[in-house]
Amino acid sequence: MSWWGKLIGGTLGFLLGGPLGALLGTYFGHRFDDSGGGRPRALPGDQERVQAAFFAATFSVMGHLAKADGQVTRDEISLANTLMDEMRLPPEQRKLARSLFNQGKEADFDFTAVVDQFRHECHRRSTLLRMFMEIQVQAAFADQRLDPAENRLLARLAEMLGFDREELARIIELVRGAGHVHADPDRFDLEDAYAVLGVSADTPMPEVKKAYRRLLGQHHPDRLVSKGLPEEMIRLANEKTAEIRKAWEKIREARSA
Repeated sequence: MSWWGKLIGGTLGFLLGGPLGALLGTYFGHRFDDSGGGRPRALPGDQERVQAAFFAATFSVMGHLAKADGQVTRDEISLANTLMDEMRLPPEQRKLARSLFNQGKEADFDFTAVVDQFRHECHRRSTLLRMFMEIQVQAAFADQRLDPAENRLLARLAEMLGFDREELARIIELVRGAGHVHADPDRFDLEDAYAVLGVSADTPMPEVKKAYRRLLGQHHPDRLVSKGLPEEMIRLANEKTAEIRKAWEKIREARSA
């Protein structure tokens, strides 16, 4: 049974407790607990538990980030809805995602506790944490700019998830460049392509290729799902691998001219 099936079946409380379980429990009108009650318990790192944690953290932190500058813009709400569209969420899951987003906007949202639990649930799965970070950076760019408050929150989030400033800068550039592929392919230029791969015009081609292969491996849909990415989000992974391939092709074409 999937994480969603277990949630509907009322057993996810035995998979996921803590602040993330509380966020899910609020939607269903009660708080989950993970006491087990004699039933088998999933441990941090188990597939369904990680999937539930990723889903709950993604939309709640996105809501918190949207409110970081004091107001939630139409673009930020639109991006959250677009994300739900791309995931092709059925109506009940979409309602849960909206509930999580709205809970993240509340003044009493415990950002630190939610992120701490999410990191713990992922059990050092760096590719999964990076995917989560990229989604949040993408959300921050919904209005085409990074507000100082959003920037500070992203820096804090990155530090909590184990990314240093240089890695955060690379993620921001990847998202910024990839956004041009997604929004308007005609705007996607060579500078964007270098940004997506995290290299420069001076980087030797073997190093460019190495960066391309590394990023492709980090974003491979099957690998991410096996690590705990909710299957509903596989389209996002497919989209990111397409953006990475597009960047590689553009650089290769330019250098062979």
